[in-house]
This record gives sequence, structure tokens and C-alpha cells, in this order.
Amino acid sequence: MADPNPKKELSMEQRLLLAFVLMGVVIFASQYLLPKPPEPPPAAKKVAPAAAKPEAKQGEAPPAAAAVAAEAPAVPAEATVASREEFPFLDTDLYRIQFANRGAVVLSWVLKNFKDNTGKPLDLVSPENTTLIGLRPFAYDFKEQAVPADLNKALFSVQKAEDGKSITFTFSDGKVLARKQFSFKDKSYLSEIKSEVTANGAPLSHLLVWRGGFGDQSVDKAYAAQFSLRQEPNENYPTTLESAAGESGPVSNAGNYKFVGLQDAYFGALFLPKAGQTVEIKTFTDKLPYPAGSKDFLPFVGAAIGSAGRNEFGLYVGPKDLELLKATDPRLESVVDWGWFGWIARPLFAMLRWVQTFTGGNWGWAIVAVTVLINVALVPLKLSSMKSMKKMALLQPQIQAINDKYKGVGLKDPRANDKNSEIMDLYKKNGVNPAGGCVPLLLQFPFFIGFYKVLSVATELRGADWLWVTDLSRPETIPLRMLPLLMLGSQIYLQKMTPSTGGDPAQQRMMMFMMPVMMAFLFWNASSGLVLYWLTGNVVGIVQQLFFNRLTPSTGVTAAPAAAKKKGK
Repeated sequence: MADPNPKKELSMEQRLLLAFVLMGVVIFASQYLLPKPPEPPPAAKKVAPAAAKPEAKQGEAPPAAAAVAAEAPAVPAEATVASREEFPFLDTDLYRIQFANRGAVVLSWVLKNFKDNTGKPLDLVSPENTTLIGLRPFAYDFKEQAVPADLNKALFSVQKAEDGKSITFTFSDGKVLARKQFSFKDKSYLSEIKSEVTANGAPLSHLLVWRGGFGDQSVDKAYAAQFSLRQEPNENYPTTLESAAGESGPVSNAGNYKFVGLQDAYFGALFLPKAGQTVEIKTFTDKLPYPAGSKDFLPFVGAAIGSAGRNEFGLYVGPKDLELLKATDPRLESVVDWGWFGWIARPLFAMLRWVQTFTGGNWGWAIVAVTVLINVALVPLKLSSMKSMKKMALLQPQIQAINDKYKGVGLKDPRANDKNSEIMDLYKKNGVNPAGGCVPLLLQFPFFIGFYKVLSVATELRGADWLWVTDLSRPETIPLRMLPLLMLGSQIYLQKMTPSTGGDPAQQRMMMFMMPVMMAFLFWNASSGLVLYWLTGNVVGIVQQLFFNRLTPSTGVTAAPAAAKKKGK
């Protein structure tokens, strides 16, 4: 709120309050229920596909798919249709995936090493949403082409490899042939998906769909953190489309992308095409009840991805772990978006990782240690700022005398320049920088945003605990959140210790409590790691201020004039 008396300058507390309000705007502007999958019926007996006759060469396959093309069966003379529904599971070290042979789709894709906010194994598929839409992940989208058979309702035969690491779905009615194959490896989030459809021997161009949202649906405002994305060949970061992008209709993009797919804050489903392969991604918006069962319908993102009648992609479905992405495929490293403050967030994360390893693996203590190191590194600047603030406090009687001397002089009055000149001369004479008190705050702001960004994108800190905190990337789950309250108390104490730069005493007392309360309000729903960072900074600031108050005597300021004369005409 603007000061009603325009001739008064903003106090240091008011400037700090304004800065923290801006921080709050950044926080809130940047921010954003899974039942168990249906129990499958008794395992159905698999129907082996009928023997296939060889056929003539079909269309032109992508160059990278030539080696696989020889494995593709010709259109069978007899139908290849399963006699009943099947719900096979496929287990790896990292996944437990449930399929359905009706449409050859995925019912659930569980990451074994991650849990959602309810403590259940994390399923990247929303059963409620996909049921409402009527399309499970990896259903077909034929881009409005006429297809002789409804493959999303067809019963595919199922074949699982002896090692249990791949599963193949095949359907044919004598005219249409469709096949999907999912292949996995142990200890890897990188799999392979192959899909082909032909009608009377001619390839049918198609996309594979994942709609109804992607990722951890148990987080607050899950829909807001979900995007479709595509990585242009010459760009450093992916182009993303938010959940509402397709409200006026699906948005299609095609090109020689490095990868395309879906993501939320911490996980991704990323399709990696072969070199030189043109890939299309179609982004959907589905209005769905949120939370489940609610009357409020909110937009969830979806995507359909493909290239031709025969699709072959590497498929990464897993955490956006920087080292893991880089080791899996260097193209994927850019999925972790550090934002505008990446120049501080990325090295800050590297420092946190190093300290976390050095301190025995706890990310909370790593945040504490790195915060202490940052504050220690800023000691010289803080000391200079503290000296400046203390001198300003001692100069207040002289400044007040100048204000009284020019009482009633408005901002547009020529004599206002004389007043400002006298004040600046006083500051200069005593070696005071009036903006010096803001320097520590300005220096802390990039680290604040850096910590916020790290906690927003680093999967490593998702679910990381510290003392009573169960997840540093989220607010505390206990009703009375201790970290914001401790931060409130430490902020008030630090304010009380800091030299006042003058102003109305009643206003000073109000600001001493008002600003910390506002800070606590802003941080109440912030991630615990961010609150821990600020709380640690307050504790270090208290120790530094105690040391400074004992170290620095109240000297170095010229004496106030005996009496201030009123300016006459």
C-alpha cells in the first residue's frame, strides 16, 4: 500500500515487506487419488496366432526399422482373435505393468521405487480418468481414417517372451493386421515399443494415445503440473503445452524431434524416435472431475504419438533424475527444466548432491549445510550492510532534523531537491549507503529462487525425509506445521535484534511482527525444504547479528546539530 504522506521515504522494513510480497507472488505463480487397479479375472488361456503366409513388401518402412521389418508377419489367411479378455502383468526390477488384450492397452504402469502422496506404489496411469474417457494408454488414434475394424475394442492374442521381459499383442480379421510389442530390460527405465497396422496389405498411419493425465495424480492440483512436450533438434529445452492447450481441439505438431511425450513435475513418458524419423504428437485436453467424484471439471493433458503405419520408439517411463536421464540417453537431459534461474539452481543442486553424499545421504541436512556455507560466504557483505544499517539508525535524529527543517515542502517544490541534497550529503559524510541494508536480501533472492526450483524439479528430493518431515518437496503433513512456526519465531527475534533505521516507533513495532507473520503465511504451504532453507538462514543471521552487535561500537557518526533552524524566506 502506498504511503499516504508522499514526502516520506519508504522505510527499510517497508522495502523488505515489498520484496517478500514479490517473493510470494513468485511462489504462488509457480505452484500447482489412485485406487488399486481392478482385480483381473482368472487368467485366460492364450490363443496362439495362426500360421502366416508370406506377403509382398508393404509400403516403405523407416530406414531404422528395416532390420525389424523382416520379423513382421504377413496378413494371415485366417483370423487371429483371442477368445476371451486377458489382463496379463509384466514385472521388471523397476515396473509392474498391467495390460488388457482388449485394444492391447495398458491398465496401470507402477513404478516400484516410488510412492504417491497416500503411500501407495506410484501408478502413472489414472484409472478413473482413463475409464471416463474410454481410452486406455497406448490405444489407437487413426487420425480420422476409415478403418475396417475397431481395434480399440478388438481382442488381441497375447504372447509373452520366456524371459518375461516382452509382451506381444496380435490381431487379424483376415483384412486388418495389428501388432503391438513392448520390450523391457532389467534395471532400466528405457523400453521399446513397436506398433504396426495394415489393411489389405497397405500400412495404416496411426498414433498411440495416452490421455487423462500423466504422473502422480495424488499431488495437489496434479493437472496443473502436467504437460505434453517435444524437443526441437536445435533447441536447448523442450517446447511444452499445458493441460488447457487443446480446449479448442487437439493441437498437432510434427517434425524430426529429439523426443516427444508427457511429463509432470517429477516423471516423464518420453518417446525417442530413430535418427531422422519424422514423428507427430497430438495434444489433447480432457475436462475431467477433480478431485475424483467432484462436480468441478478441470483440464487434463493427453497426447497421441506416432509416425507411420509402423512405429518404433525407445520409451523412457520414469523419474526425471538428471544423472539417470543423461546415462539413459543424452537427449533426455534437457527434460529437467531449471528455468530462468538455472544459472544458480543447477550448481546449487550439484552442491546439495555432493554434500548429501558426504553427510551420509540425508537431503535435509544437506540443505542446512549448504545454507550455512552460503551465509558464511556472504559474511563480508553482510557485515558491511549491518554497519550501514547501524550508522543509518544513529543518523536518524539528524535526518529527522532535516525533515523538520523542510516540513510542509512537497515533492514538486524546488526546495525538495535541497532537502534530498542535505540528506545525501549527510550519508556521504558518514560513509553510509542508504541501499546497503537491502544488499543481503538482494543476494539471498537468487538462492531463494534456486532452492525453490531445485525442490520443484529434482526428483531426488521428492520423498526425501528429515527429522519429523516426511517429504522435503511438500509442506509438512502434520496439522500444526512446525517449520513455518519456527521460522516465524526466528524472524521476529532477528527483526528485534536488527538496528532500526528510524521512522515512527509504533510503525516499527507493527512491522516487526507484521512482516514475519506475512512470511509465515507465504511459507505455510511452501515445500518443507524451502522453509528449512529460510529457517536455517534466520538462525545463522541471529548468530551473526549477536556477534556483530558485540563487535561494533556505536561510533563513526558525526554529532547531530545543536538545533535545527527552520528555513525562512
